[in-house]
Amino acid sequence: MIRIQSLHKSYGSTRVLEGIDLSVESGQVVCLIGPSGSGKSTLLRCINGLETYEGGDILVGQERVDRHAHSIHEIRTQVAMVFQRFNLFPHRTALQNVMEGPVYVKKERPEAAREHARALLEKVGLSHRMDAYPDELSGGQQQRVAIARALAMRPKAILFDEPTSALDPELVGEVLAVMRKLADEGMTMVVVTHEMGFAREVADKVCFLYGGRIVEEGAAKDVLGAPSQPRTQEFLRRLLNTDGGQA
Repeated sequence: MIRIQSLHKSYGSTRVLEGIDLSVESGQVVCLIGPSGSGKSTLLRCINGLETYEGGDILVGQERVDRHAHSIHEIRTQVAMVFQRFNLFPHRTALQNVMEGPVYVKKERPEAAREHARALLEKVGLSHRMDAYPDELSGGQQQRVAIARALAMRPKAILFDEPTSALDPELVGEVLAVMRKLADEGMTMVVVTHEMGFAREVADKVCFLYGGRIVEEGAAKDVLGAPSQPRTQEFLRRLLNTDGGQA
């Protein structure tokens, strides 16, 4: 579904991504892990066409991702993105936020979009908060609305950019539960995360990035349980120490 070949990306003289090769099959969950500044979020933004890249190719299906091409709008309907910050419209209710894309981008009838939005908010456990505005919702509830909004576009894949990093610890679980459900239903997902328990449980493939490169890639049990590369070992050791052994 997503194929990345020899991807290079720089900000001025700073090389951010260097020779990234990655494939994501339909129905796979791929988790990207690594220290801050390793290029994980930039990689997601390149896949979604939010960033340009200088070398290599990104293909979604048979379409090349080029943020300046007309096809980028269609690609963004196929590959949705959920950000660290929820980016909800503050003047719209949860229901209206979920309806927004289908009505204004895909030109769906408001009545049909409303019914679909209701079903999606029920799916993420927020049927009782449909008429609430973002500032009336907890961070976890806002992120679940953001996931419902992404699903409203009926995407083939969803990119998650550290979706729990802005949440209080007690709210993380409710968002991860929704993501686990999506994985169980066969949604293709690429997830930037520091939640190693989630990656171990849900990911089909884990990629460890360091210095703009994929240093190690493989099944979650291998990369997280028995990493072969010293950089991966060091990262996981530090994470375990930071999290008190819970990674």
